[in-house]
Amino acid sequence: MSTLNPQGGARIVGGGTGDGPGPNVMTSSTLDGTKVISSDGEDIGKISDIMLDVQNGRIAYAVLSEGGFLGMGTTLHAIPWNALTLDTEEKCFHVSIAAEQIKSDPGFDKDHWPSMADSTWGTTVHQYYNRNPYWSASPEIDPTRPGDI
Repeated sequence: MSTLNPQGGARIVGGGTGDGPGPNVMTSSTLDGTKVISSDGEDIGKISDIMLDVQNGRIAYAVLSEGGFLGMGTTLHAIPWNALTLDTEEKCFHVSIAAEQIKSDPGFDKDHWPSMADSTWGTTVHQYYNRNPYWSASPEIDPTRPGDI
């Protein structure tokens, strides 16, 4: 199964749906702690938060927690929701960016979050992941990313 979301949400790949909610509608807490795999196959961290655009009723970003130990030295990265693919078989997210590129992104720490409502900042983040901003009319289609074609 592969689902392309023309509204710019995360894609879904993998088999069955199981009992209860999912994978099309899920609680955000179900996704907290889900590992994220880079395009070169490296486990680059886990989802620590899902950020909502409250006024527009959309998911804006997933926050990736990368590195650190027991919460110390952890770098956080905002990943556009439309840059992720949920793999229901492997129970992880895939992101179409190499591990080194994520590690090169300066990110932020838990005490110094960026202003995620700033459209200039948001546009820069989306460009880094080669995606159109979620608030624009059409997301980028990446033929190398599972679920995009």
